[in-house]
Amino acid sequence: MTDAVRKQSAEAIKLNEDCALVAALLGGTKAMRAAGKAYLPQWPGEDDETYKLRLAVATLFPAYSRTIDVLSAKPFSKPVTLGEDVPERLKPWLQNVDLAGRDLHSFLSEITQEAMGYGFSGILVDFPKAGNLVTKADEEAAGVRPYFVQIHVQNVLGWLPKTATSLEGLTQLRLLECVSEPDGDFDTKEIEQVRVLGRGTWQTWRQRETGSKKEWVLHEEGVTSLKIIPFVPVYGKRLGYMQATPPLLELAYTNVEHWQSKSDQQNILHVARVPILFARMLGEGGITVGAGTSVKAEHPDGDLKYVEHTGAAIEAGRLSILDLEDRMRQAGAELLVIKPGNVTESQTLADNEQGACALQKIATNVEDAADQALQLMADWVNEPEGGHVTVYKDFGAATLAEAGAELLLKSTQAGNMSKQSLHEELQRRGIRSPDVDWIEEQERLEAQGPELGVLPEPVVP
Repeated sequence: MTDAVRKQSAEAIKLNEDCALVAALLGGTKAMRAAGKAYLPQWPGEDDETYKLRLAVATLFPAYSRTIDVLSAKPFSKPVTLGEDVPERLKPWLQNVDLAGRDLHSFLSEITQEAMGYGFSGILVDFPKAGNLVTKADEEAAGVRPYFVQIHVQNVLGWLPKTATSLEGLTQLRLLECVSEPDGDFDTKEIEQVRVLGRGTWQTWRQRETGSKKEWVLHEEGVTSLKIIPFVPVYGKRLGYMQATPPLLELAYTNVEHWQSKSDQQNILHVARVPILFARMLGEGGITVGAGTSVKAEHPDGDLKYVEHTGAAIEAGRLSILDLEDRMRQAGAELLVIKPGNVTESQTLADNEQGACALQKIATNVEDAADQALQLMADWVNEPEGGHVTVYKDFGAATLAEAGAELLLKSTQAGNMSKQSLHEELQRRGIRSPDVDWIEEQERLEAQGPELGVLPEPVVP
């Protein structure tokens, strides 16, 4: 009986150290508000009620989540293809690779999105408990077969040895799970448990009340036919075996800076929009302000006027926010830029892997992880070869300006940016001539008619 089974190791804590920040940004405005002072500090002299109101109206510009969505989708803009060496026996399983309805393409797409966002994800190739099934023939007849499980970085509690350098080097892996079990005739309950995987062994531990305290106790255990731990790490930006960091971590920090700056801007706009009535030496008595009223000063130096903000700080804040947004777009675009010396993305992949853009390298990592997972699936059923898959990698941009323009176009197509804003951004970046007027461009677009192959809308009398 031990509580150590649930404790995260120092290595796992290091692997998870950026998760809170990423989870808040990916969770949107609601999650950022829930994080409170962690990402929106309460300024000295700001009372609690004022801070609560400022936090309650703050909204997140979702640069990090949008960039992750756009970039992680690029390798899956075309279907994942299976190599001829993938066994026929495995192919039908890949149509429902996780026994939850996802095919291999969708599964790898979400794995990539998680690795891009958090820096790390994992594929556990599991096999259902055999139960009363004795032979392989019995398992096949019952439809029992291996499947993939997506492992979130926050569910990795630890591994042994701590200095492992490969899958074969691992002797133990601890994973946090949540399982659903019946709770009466009409409900279910979620139970937290820890799965401890060894070479050819498995255990599950659950927390139970023993007297007046709770302890983690062994719930189930068993043996497997595999003599290695069937887990494949997937890296966003690899630092070492089972160690990684989000490839766009600096973008995440900049997004938090934008969250804070935008809150300040909202606050100063609120103050500036409400002029303050200033009175000096008007004498005793109240002041009535409105149409058809007047105020008489009893002192020769008396004065009554509205005091308003000059607006200089507002404009400085607006420009600062626009600069942050431009920096965030550039940070995302940098992952698409091919290193100098490569003419095309196809040449990059064929001639010089070191010259590939960062996103192409991530796609290659995912492809390699998928191959390893297929091999583990084959190992479960005694197939000699799992085969290989191909993830689309024929993308990239020659320059940062080109990459930035592509991300802007994707944002417009997704409905996150207007066509006029796209036009203005392209002009600002020098991609479109500054002499092109948006209104005139709109008129030219309307005059040229529909695109080739597109039928105009029928006229309804």
